[in-house]
Amino acid sequence: MRIVADENIPLLDAFFAGFGEISRYPGRTLDRAAVADADILLVRSVTKVGRQLLEGSSVRFVGTCTIGTDHLDLDYLAEAGIQWSSAPGCNARGVVDYVLGSLLTLAEIEGVDLNQRTYGVVGAGQVGGRLTNVLRGLGWNVLVCDPPRQAAEGGDYISLEEVIERCDVISLHTPLTKTGDLATWHLFDRVRLEQLKPGAWLINAARGPVVDNSALREVLLEREDLQAVLDVWEKEPHVDVELAELCVIGTPHIAGYSLDGRQRGTAQIYQALCAHLGEAPHLTLDQLLPKPWLAQVTLDAATDPAWALNMLCRGVYDPRRDDADFRRSLVGDAQSQRLAFDVLRKHYPARREIEGLPVKINGQSAALSRIVQALGAVSINDEVRPNIS
Repeated sequence: MRIVADENIPLLDAFFAGFGEISRYPGRTLDRAAVADADILLVRSVTKVGRQLLEGSSVRFVGTCTIGTDHLDLDYLAEAGIQWSSAPGCNARGVVDYVLGSLLTLAEIEGVDLNQRTYGVVGAGQVGGRLTNVLRGLGWNVLVCDPPRQAAEGGDYISLEEVIERCDVISLHTPLTKTGDLATWHLFDRVRLEQLKPGAWLINAARGPVVDNSALREVLLEREDLQAVLDVWEKEPHVDVELAELCVIGTPHIAGYSLDGRQRGTAQIYQALCAHLGEAPHLTLDQLLPKPWLAQVTLDAATDPAWALNMLCRGVYDPRRDDADFRRSLVGDAQSQRLAFDVLRKHYPARREIEGLPVKINGQSAALSRIVQALGAVSINDEVRPNIS
């Protein structure tokens, strides 16, 4: 069995070497010649998979080690009888950590209290749903917009117009769709960008074209009160350098690039391939993940909650490092910048997730316990001390 895979998929050999020969390629260069005699194709979001790539090939299974599927032509795969699988939720926690780090940075720059802001989450899927739970767990006011889910299940959702009108912070977590009444292509066009509240923050860690990048650049030039964080770009790996310079944080599509998330995506596709082949999985991610560098955090009950939130989030992940690396890459001609964009992703340093971080609180603090629980960290109870009085 021949496997063709994006060279940036982690744990590729560990999970898939037992199935057959693996041929690795940069994801953006995969073409018909590369996949012609492949049985299995493993990709990430940079590879467009459809008729143009697969027609006439022997591929019978496509796995994308990502949450999104907008790079897959699902209609063609169904027509061709090709099984496929994605990895829903694999990097959701990494994106949540990215948003938390971005919020802390914005609050630091603006000198505002995050508790006093109203948050709008657009898209309540794997990422948006988890983000909403974390922010509400912290006691913050969160409004959610998700028209497809509202139509399917009802619930406490609001319209996009209400989000724009009422929210100080808007975080985007929608899939990319180009047609129909619920299309998200340029969901935030110039008209909607101009309607943002004074001093609003806009965070896009979904797909680049959800925001009209040219319009955003123009609006940011006109309105110095607005702040933007972009992890995704409309024509990536090409980046609008002028827009990047106007963003508080800019990064090369790495919001979900936690080590846990990337390897979790590979594990999910491994399990899907086992199911496709009728084989029982014999590996689990827990067997392969390394121990986190930050083994435990201990807080005194008198710790200031705002400081604790900053320390717990930034102790695990701080997006300012990625922002600095990204800005250093935006030099030279357009081709150099495009290559640098992919190099940053290919050689992305190890980064873990806040969820599961062991935290011990010496003493009793309801405020600290709430933060630990909201972040998904693991609370370690105080040891029982003998009474020596």
